[in-house]
Amino acid sequence: MSPNLTGPATGLFLAEAELVKTEQATTTAQPTTSAQATASAQATATAQPTTSAQPVASTSPKTQKKDEYEWQIVWRNVLAFVYLHVGALYGLYLAITVANAYTIFWGIFIAWLGGMGVTAGAHRLWSHRSYKAKWPLRVLLALFQCMAFQNHLYEWVRDHRVHHKFTDTNADPHNAKRGFFFSHMGWLMVRKHPDVADKGKVVDMSDLERDWVIRWQRALYPVLMPLLCFAFPTWVPVAAWGEAPWVSWYVAGILRYTLSLNGTWLVNSAAHIWGMKPYDKTISAAENLTVACIAFGEGWHNYHHAFPWDYKTSEFHGYRTNVSKAFIDFFAKIGWAYDLKTVPQDLIRKRVARTGDITAHHESDIWGWGDKDIDKDEEKMVMDFLKDHKED
Repeated sequence: MSPNLTGPATGLFLAEAELVKTEQATTTAQPTTSAQATASAQATATAQPTTSAQPVASTSPKTQKKDEYEWQIVWRNVLAFVYLHVGALYGLYLAITVANAYTIFWGIFIAWLGGMGVTAGAHRLWSHRSYKAKWPLRVLLALFQCMAFQNHLYEWVRDHRVHHKFTDTNADPHNAKRGFFFSHMGWLMVRKHPDVADKGKVVDMSDLERDWVIRWQRALYPVLMPLLCFAFPTWVPVAAWGEAPWVSWYVAGILRYTLSLNGTWLVNSAAHIWGMKPYDKTISAAENLTVACIAFGEGWHNYHHAFPWDYKTSEFHGYRTNVSKAFIDFFAKIGWAYDLKTVPQDLIRKRVARTGDITAHHESDIWGWGDKDIDKDEEKMVMDFLKDHKED
């Protein structure tokens, strides 16, 4: 996933995280004598065709140059993250010592609503078009996504499509090859690599541009986000059961928001570093049960990068580690969600055979004796052994 806490530098919100390439040409270029220039020109005229060579695309994982970049820190983002995490620790202390239990459950509920706006909405519906939704559900998901404050849907989807199209390259906004901290939250503390912005301009966004819900949410985001992410979650405990305003702010507001952010960020970091790769061993995305439980089913990441258009984001059909699937299935039953896309088992097997780490594929696991997937040779050996030793 590619959530972006920050907004445009000229806007109401924090500066958008970017990374700028160092301009080294003027400092590293060496003077050339006229003789050297003449020889070079003659060699070029002799050896080179009339057409100029094209630069190597930096988004190719095998050929991208190891350019050095000057990290330009966005200090207001850094300060914001410091406040959020210190405030979250204080909110945790208040939740343990003085907060009303209703306030804690309210914060969990708001975190779940925001999570559905991100996972079922920004991610599975708009980024990957893994299912379709009627306008009431799209409006609901757009409002829920405002509660998560990871920037408006159009920017979230653009960055996420770039992440999938150019995973682990300079164009990947949270390239996991730069380490855990960068892919988790460091990418939001520096300015974007130029390739991120360049590829963001060419990725297809025409479907979102045609969606009036996306245009509406983008226009009203400066109003909706503060109200739904901070004001409303803080006001309800104060008005409904007399919670102290500062307790409500730090528990239902800051603590809830910070935990939600880190839950989403774990998909970008941990799920690209730790876990099995049964579907495609050539990519960084991995199957991570812990992240799946924390991020409402988004941790089955090797499968998701192999089949990004599956609405389940997982081969599994259950709900225990995939709350987002349960949410989508509920609205499918009442007719608000439809055209749910999933991957046939034959296609999964073909992909596993072609690119997967077969030794790690969960289909080799069994629940016990009698499982239909038990190795037949092993089963026969056991039966023969038991038969030979039956009299003993």
